[in-house]
Amino acid sequence: MPDPRGTNHDWHALNAAELRECLRAGRASAVDVTRSFIDRIEALDGGLNAFVRTNPRAEEEAAAADRRLEAGRAGPLTGLPVALKDNLATAGLETTCGSRILRGYVPSRDATAVAKLREAGAVVLGKTNMDEFGMGSSNESSAFGAVRNPWSVDRVPGGSSGGSAVAVATGMAPLALGSDTGGSVRQPAALCGVVGLKPTYGRVSRSGLVAFGSSLDQVGPLARTVEDAAAVLAAVAGDDPDDMTSAERPTDDYAAACGRGVDGLSVGLPREYFESGLDTEIETAIRAAAAVLESAGARLRGVSLPHTRFAIPTYYLVATAEASSNLARYDGARYGERVDEGDGLQAMYRLSRSRGLGAEVKRRIMLGTYALSAGYYEQFYGTAMRARTLLRRDFTDVFAAGVDLLLTPATPTTAFRLGEKVDDPLKMYLSDVYTVTANLAGLPALVVPVGHGGDGLPIGAQLIGRDFDESTLLRAGGVLGRAYPPVAPREPAGNPTSRTNGETP
Repeated sequence: MPDPRGTNHDWHALNAAELRECLRAGRASAVDVTRSFIDRIEALDGGLNAFVRTNPRAEEEAAAADRRLEAGRAGPLTGLPVALKDNLATAGLETTCGSRILRGYVPSRDATAVAKLREAGAVVLGKTNMDEFGMGSSNESSAFGAVRNPWSVDRVPGGSSGGSAVAVATGMAPLALGSDTGGSVRQPAALCGVVGLKPTYGRVSRSGLVAFGSSLDQVGPLARTVEDAAAVLAAVAGDDPDDMTSAERPTDDYAAACGRGVDGLSVGLPREYFESGLDTEIETAIRAAAAVLESAGARLRGVSLPHTRFAIPTYYLVATAEASSNLARYDGARYGERVDEGDGLQAMYRLSRSRGLGAEVKRRIMLGTYALSAGYYEQFYGTAMRARTLLRRDFTDVFAAGVDLLLTPATPTTAFRLGEKVDDPLKMYLSDVYTVTANLAGLPALVVPVGHGGDGLPIGAQLIGRDFDESTLLRAGGVLGRAYPPVAPREPAGNPTSRTNGETP
């Protein structure tokens, strides 16, 4: 497919599927494509802060991809550059989770999802910025400083996978991986105008993903199109003997699902997701997206998920309890930053953690430790686990009644201003109100851009499906993706006037 944009400096204008076609047809080399994206990062990222480090071996990996292409041994992603969230282990490349305490930590092996991308032929561009240890909804808690939204650089990109979302939205990478514990792929996808997919818990291996909430975390792709996200899912999905929570379930033909349409599907609109707190423009956009699905043959149904009101308190008890347990290992003794200024072992632990961990991480560790403490365990954590069961049952009942998938908002507002919610944690936590439920229930969820608000900022619609039924989500996502074509990669807009938190370690 001859392409007038096909010069070595503007490959970023193509989506991953278009790039793959150019690579396989010999109209582009993987080295030229990779150099083009590295040039794009160097040109744009100084004002966005989406990357914390680039891969010094990227061109070497691209040259190897060219050799496979020339030999006719191309995999599904051969030669395609990909950005990786900085909580995914990368052999020989520093992995810091946006935290001072992991400064200098270089894993000896790749995370399974990263290894699978490499096996499929992808070229690693670098590691993307994130809220520290994945704890945040705005990408302001990173020790490397805040990430800025390219639609308006005084706005947040969403968190915690904000760096990955910005990399895709700006054309600094055609594909990216993030992780999603309470909406950390989907919320930044919505706020940056890209596609974000959280697979079913267990669909993608968590081995090599630095743990935040072990019963909630899931690796997922970000891309400009639903088809591109499906291609990444196909590459990383599947059982893994290194992860006992990964599921021995067959994967589907996700690429084919994107084109199958929604004729005959039943789409539920849960009334609890359209109540007070939702911006009017976002509700209008989601209902317009529902009309698109209906015109394509879907049947719309009003449904109820009555325990949704417990989602935020349940999530912030379960997630903080698991964070308290998982982050106990960061003590300065085994890896990462160590402070040896005190007298004795306890002083070393205290100083290493107090200086190495940021304010939001400390807050969540303290909340989780309190919830798990003697005398309060049953009152807080035990109650949260019972509420989680009720939330899961709501979804089970709706799907058992014949609903194939749910359509909801992804966020209550468009991107808010940097610094706007930093000093009000509860207000920040409520940003996740529409996304945490899928994590608590372990269900797959997909966010697709469906227009813009009056402020010109993107709006995303969320689709939630049955366990291991990503294909049905991709069917609906494909319809919405064709009705709302992706915009061209963004150039940063606006003036960076708001404050940012964090500093380069």
